[in-house]
Amino acid sequence: MNILLLYPKYPDTYWSFKHALRFISKKAAVPPLGLITVSAMLPDNWNKKLVDLNIENLKSSDLAWADFVFLSAMYIQKKSVDHILESCSKEKVKIVAGGPLFTQEYKNYPQIDHFVLNEAEITLKPFLNDLKNGKAQRIYETDEFADLSCSPVPDYHLLSVKDYAFMNIQVSRGCPFDCDFCEITALLGHKVRMKKTEQVLQELQAIYEQNWNGPVSIVDDNFVGNKNIVKKKLLPAMKEWVRERHYPFTFNIQASINLADEEQIMSLMTETGFNSAFIGIETPDEESLKSCNKVQNNKRDLVQSVRKIQNSGIQVSGGFIVGFDSDAPDIFRRQIEFIQQSGIVSAMVGLLNAPKNTKLYERMKKENRLTVEATGDNTDMSMNFTPKMDQKQLLEGYQSILNNIYSARPYYDRVRQFLRNYKRQNNPGKKKIKFSQIKAFAKSILIIGFKNRGRREYWKFMIWTLLRHPRSIIEAVTYTVFGYHFRTIYGLKR
Repeated sequence: MNILLLYPKYPDTYWSFKHALRFISKKAAVPPLGLITVSAMLPDNWNKKLVDLNIENLKSSDLAWADFVFLSAMYIQKKSVDHILESCSKEKVKIVAGGPLFTQEYKNYPQIDHFVLNEAEITLKPFLNDLKNGKAQRIYETDEFADLSCSPVPDYHLLSVKDYAFMNIQVSRGCPFDCDFCEITALLGHKVRMKKTEQVLQELQAIYEQNWNGPVSIVDDNFVGNKNIVKKKLLPAMKEWVRERHYPFTFNIQASINLADEEQIMSLMTETGFNSAFIGIETPDEESLKSCNKVQNNKRDLVQSVRKIQNSGIQVSGGFIVGFDSDAPDIFRRQIEFIQQSGIVSAMVGLLNAPKNTKLYERMKKENRLTVEATGDNTDMSMNFTPKMDQKQLLEGYQSILNNIYSARPYYDRVRQFLRNYKRQNNPGKKKIKFSQIKAFAKSILIIGFKNRGRREYWKFMIWTLLRHPRSIIEAVTYTVFGYHFRTIYGLKR
């Protein structure tokens, strides 16, 4: 068999980092981990080729070569999926589809030949057996959750690693919490299922053998979902692995705010090379946190928790939401104040949406408040239900948050606050400044320092950094580039 693994294109959003990637000459942030994991489950004697539309174009010769197209996608990639399906139809190539989009919306895609849904560790094997025997069915699905000890090392060798800003691995699936707007538990369950530590080290070794030297994103929805295993087994083994190889990687994660309570875990993380964490803060309003069942954030000083993580040597980026039923008109001011005080530089602020199969979706459906399908895009100013707050007031308030956190002056003020909070750890694997980082600095001077409306604030900030926090110059340059990206995608004056 000739198998073409196709990954759809992302639109220009917060997470695409398209406008930041140009500074480091990369084409995409992260590779399609799901597809290269599925690839590793296919027979060894099959020919496999990956085309990631975020780094290259799809050619008709690729489709002509393929016996099957394997397609995986998320909601936000739907537009690109439609283009792919049209191209496949013209070339009359059969399609096997999976991933979050198709697991929840396969009925909307009658043109697709086969669906391998839920977790491929369970559903792919019966499809392959039926295909071998000439009786492949259209839909393969399961209510069970996979044993991750059966998950293979992804086919990292299929990647053009030079085109990505990060490599990525997955350590666990599932989340112990039950936020009503989150679809993770519907897709992957409440029980946190982890790979064996030996598997994780094998995956790191596979990335290492691709001559990667740089950041690795751990894509788990909650890295500290099973704190005991992370603390007692995984992190000590990872610490030893990176030490033996002279610290080739740094790591970033997603985690819940209770990471702040785990001093031993944070210490192990920084000693291993972990340097950033994305945390779902959502809102400073206790009533809204209670209403959406965000129990891990309730009844704690969120600003202080963020600072504890920053003080450990881990940078914090965060997710924020407006549009909860209990949101009062002062929520916009409160969100701005929280973000500025906390020093969370990369603050992803979005309007509340109700993804399918979530408790929020079911409640909105019951209350007859659903309006359109959710887009999955956190920058398109859309909601898929009617909010309690006047919609015009909500949209204007949301725009005011963006203006007040990403315009040049407040943005650089917030980076200064972060650098005051941040306590850099003496990592034994600390490397010299790379040529790519010098090149990014030069580009930032040219693009942001001379051609940008916020150039005055840029120079004030860079001079302040060199005088007050010279050891943080790499972080400073990184955040000037991030700010440029955020102002661009939100359509703010740059």
